[in-house]
Amino acid sequence: MNDVKRMDVISLLGPLRRYARSLTRDEAQAEDLVQDALVRAYEHKASFRPGGNLRSWLLSILHNAFIDNRRRRIAELRRLEQAAELAETAAVPDQESRVRLQQVQAAFMSLPDEQRAALHLVAIEGLSYQEAATALKIPIGTLMSRLGRARATLRDFEAGHDRPGEPSAKRPGLRIVGGSDV
Repeated sequence: MNDVKRMDVISLLGPLRRYARSLTRDEAQAEDLVQDALVRAYEHKASFRPGGNLRSWLLSILHNAFIDNRRRRIAELRRLEQAAELAETAAVPDQESRVRLQQVQAAFMSLPDEQRAALHLVAIEGLSYQEAATALKIPIGTLMSRLGRARATLRDFEAGHDRPGEPSAKRPGLRIVGGSDV
């Protein structure tokens, strides 16, 4: 485009901005839209017919740029919605399981040292009874006895009867202090 036509483009910035504001309803988006339209016009300046209406041509490019941007945003929103539908949006809350795990850990840690050591070697490390008894330097019968007591304590914990390390869940007997028993 020659200098005269460039001057015509500069004189058309006002109408381009007004039209862009009416389309976008936002000042910043309107400025971006005008910029996009002017870049497109410069890139496709060969398509402008000599003697044609420059204002109509630029407004048409601006309108097409607006439509293209809107279609792109709508397509992007659709893709995001589809991705959201595919993604698991609700996660199972893990607070209860964490609390439960902490309770089980506390129960395990409150076992007497010899029971905890025996249970750890057999249940967690996967040693056989003979290997665990050898590691602890105790007879296999003693190991089995300690395992039995540890498991019984943990079963009671699971049943809610008596939590290791906490006072008994049983209600204490009541007695009357300083009064009559009538």
